[in-house]
Amino acid sequence: MCEESDNHFGTDVFQTGQMKISEGNLDQAEISECRDTNIVPACNTRLYRRRWLILLLFSSYSLCNAFQWIQYGIINNIFMKFYNVSSFAIDWLSMIYMLTYIPFIFPVTWLLERKGLRVIALCAAAINCVGTWIKVASVQPNLFWVTMLGQFACSFAQVFILGMPSQVASVWFGSDEVSTACAIGVFGNQLGIAIGFLIPPVLVPNVDDMNELAQHIRVMFYITAAVASLIFLLVVFVFQDKPETPPCLAQVTLRHMPTTQYSYLASIARLFHNKPFILLLISYGLNVGCFYAVSTLLNRMIIEHYPGEEVNAGRIGLTLVIAGVVGSLLCGIWLDKTKTYKETTLSVYLLSFVGMVIYAFTLNLGHLWVVFLTSGLLGFFMTGYLPLGFEFAVELTYPESEGTSSGLLNCSAQMFGITFTIIQGKIIDHFSTLAGNIFLCVFLLIGSITTALIKSDLRRQKANSQPQTELIADSSVNSQDGKSLPVKEVKM
Repeated sequence: MCEESDNHFGTDVFQTGQMKISEGNLDQAEISECRDTNIVPACNTRLYRRRWLILLLFSSYSLCNAFQWIQYGIINNIFMKFYNVSSFAIDWLSMIYMLTYIPFIFPVTWLLERKGLRVIALCAAAINCVGTWIKVASVQPNLFWVTMLGQFACSFAQVFILGMPSQVASVWFGSDEVSTACAIGVFGNQLGIAIGFLIPPVLVPNVDDMNELAQHIRVMFYITAAVASLIFLLVVFVFQDKPETPPCLAQVTLRHMPTTQYSYLASIARLFHNKPFILLLISYGLNVGCFYAVSTLLNRMIIEHYPGEEVNAGRIGLTLVIAGVVGSLLCGIWLDKTKTYKETTLSVYLLSFVGMVIYAFTLNLGHLWVVFLTSGLLGFFMTGYLPLGFEFAVELTYPESEGTSSGLLNCSAQMFGITFTIIQGKIIDHFSTLAGNIFLCVFLLIGSITTALIKSDLRRQKANSQPQTELIADSSVNSQDGKSLPVKEVKM
């Protein structure tokens, strides 16, 4: 049943086929259509300008959290000296983000199904804020365990963030802009990583005086905590769960499902019986796992060939991610225009492999400008792949929850990320950075082949192009089709 709209952020657009209704007669027209038909009216979709505010707010707390993932690793040698711990211990301050995600993603996704986006956003912003203040209290050489505790809290907050871009995009945005919105959501995370590469080497220089070093670290932690606190307050007062009226036909169908009981575990089981999704699960994990390994170990790789270049190591990381931001946005716009999900995903994956090969064989040439150039090329395709994987997964698994499919993709990425980071680190220690990077190249090639084997079954596109009466009928199929739909009541 339709709901009467209340206050809106800016002027809203109400879509009724080819007709647009002004704000003045909007509610009356919406209610009359609902009363005149016994089925969900095909025209009952609407876009709200405040969707951009919701997306911006999500991107902001994603940025703040992602910044903290890499803030230790990019100045690995400085934190080793301050806390008097091994390089591997500092690596774990990054890898804990990956490890924490794996066991907690399933209960968090279940909570998303039960409580919606607002509760997930509040948890993310609150836990992230707590983590930043714990780290403020850890700026003493004997308190490494406290900084690890704060980083654990931030890594737990990431579980409420990392798989949400496709969910926010699907719930708030129309079918012709959903891929762009997802890319912007991923952009927040990428920008946070970029700032994490850039700012710590500037705020925390490699000085020998431990008191001065502690002061620099404390300033960085206080700035992070202040930003996290502000974002938490904005989420409390601004973030909304969903628009009053759905933005597209696919969301209309999901909202008007029969309110029969729905098993989250059964949904997971159906996804694991979806062969194209399983192939994407593997290929996505390989690609993003390689990105995590390169990002975590970047300081070690640069310092080995260019001693004393901590600041430039951060700038190289910044170049890698900013190029990826551009790639993400361009890929999102391209998908919205062409809907060529498999072709685009495969092309970007192959170019990620090519970029990794070039990066691996040019890192030790002794010219930093070459490393900047090859890092930008690698980042454009490797991190540009992130929103492609999310959106392709949603297409392959519709009408299952976007949060569930994205969560499984990220779980795969975290497992491969931990494995690749540890193994590549050991290869670098015992052999060379070239051998470690060739190790990653092999798995990117395997991922490219796996992506080529994925059958392109664009279910969400089919749903948005079907007549609404047919769509409602299709929503009643049982789980034997492999297309059972999520509904409003959820149980474990």
